[in-house]
Amino acid sequence: MVGQAGGAGGSGPAKRGRPAVNASNNNADAPGVAGVGAQPTLGPSIQVHSGFAEQNHKRLVLALQSGLKGELTWALNTLTMLSFKEKDDSRKDSTPLAKIPGLLDAVLHVINEWRDIGHNRESAKLARPRTLGAGRPYTGFGAEYDISSSADPLNRLRTLSESWTQDESKSDGEGQKKASDWWWDEEGLFNLDELGRAERQQCAVAASNVIRNFSFMPENEQTMAQNRHCLETLVVCMEDHETEDDELVTNALESIVNLAPFLLLKIFGETIDSPARGRITVKRVVQVILGMLESQVRAWHCSAAELLGRLVVNPDNEPFILSFAPQIYRRLVDLLGLPVSDAQAAAVAALYNFAEINMDCRLRLANERWAVGRLLRVVQAPHPLAEICRKAALTLESLASEPQNRAVLMSHENSFVEIAMTDMRMSDIFARILFEMSSGTNSRVAPVRGVWGS
Repeated sequence: MVGQAGGAGGSGPAKRGRPAVNASNNNADAPGVAGVGAQPTLGPSIQVHSGFAEQNHKRLVLALQSGLKGELTWALNTLTMLSFKEKDDSRKDSTPLAKIPGLLDAVLHVINEWRDIGHNRESAKLARPRTLGAGRPYTGFGAEYDISSSADPLNRLRTLSESWTQDESKSDGEGQKKASDWWWDEEGLFNLDELGRAERQQCAVAASNVIRNFSFMPENEQTMAQNRHCLETLVVCMEDHETEDDELVTNALESIVNLAPFLLLKIFGETIDSPARGRITVKRVVQVILGMLESQVRAWHCSAAELLGRLVVNPDNEPFILSFAPQIYRRLVDLLGLPVSDAQAAAVAALYNFAEINMDCRLRLANERWAVGRLLRVVQAPHPLAEICRKAALTLESLASEPQNRAVLMSHENSFVEIAMTDMRMSDIFARILFEMSSGTNSRVAPVRGVWGS
């Protein structure tokens, strides 16, 4: 069970990764839902009975902190099972797991422990240069391990490299290895072999899945969004998406997307460039999100677009995100041009929120190349989700409210008229767009007037 993510369906726009289940879906594969297929599933929960929390929460924390394979596996499997809730499972008198003292930090410690050992041996040597006894051949730590002094007591061992070289036919394609290299290897007596590292990685993935399940519980959102250790762990996992395990990165990204409505970026620092209480600054966090947005992995750039859209609606987060607005707009418009419906949906939802912030955002978005045309194409296609079509049309209406954008919108006037005359669902929105393009003032600051006037 370690490393396996469990999930079910969820209704409404609550969380990512929990698609709605309706009567037309086949629920034969879902356990415990026979006979109630017409009702939406409740999704995973991280609630347990209060009796279990009182009796076993200390054991769970100690098992996670112990690092022992058996205890760690038991704790992660237990938390994975407790973080899943069947549709017909009604639990009263329950305790959110993230509020159990020390449990959240203990789960995060499993991820951090893997990240401490999850690097190559070559990079470990470069990351920790030796300075003790530099230039002294007898210490064995100077001159970047290349000691050729005849006074070196181990000179004979180092000069016998040819006799210690492995036979190339027996090297299994990994290159030749000298026995003298083992003397200078920084790996200690109790370091893990490849099998042990794989097991640690599997435990870290399972821990990230537990954190993801924690973020689906409303009672946990506030606690996790204010936990700096939790946020930093998620950010650094996203930052190393090119080398880190894909499932670990995905779980970290979806967790922070769930926490976005309660997340204040100023927790990482009072200003953009200078840290306030830690090593991770707001600028670095936004750059990490932009890195995920630029990714070619569909699940990652869709989640990053949704994350930016959720963060920017909070006025406290606006100054940190809007400083990167040109890069964000360019990438979101690129996502609009993809033939994938979920990428278009994520981009439209984010642009809809950006267009509602201020005049500068509307002017920048309208002048972004292909922005207006691709938003219009989402409506004309149309997108499979009617809500996405409506948000794309409302975004165009926001752009039309600025008189400076009329020159850009006039090139699409014929398309606006056609939609207003033929599409009953969007006719009222595009009628308002045509009115905005013909009026002489900005409707957002002008007094309210009747369309037909008196």
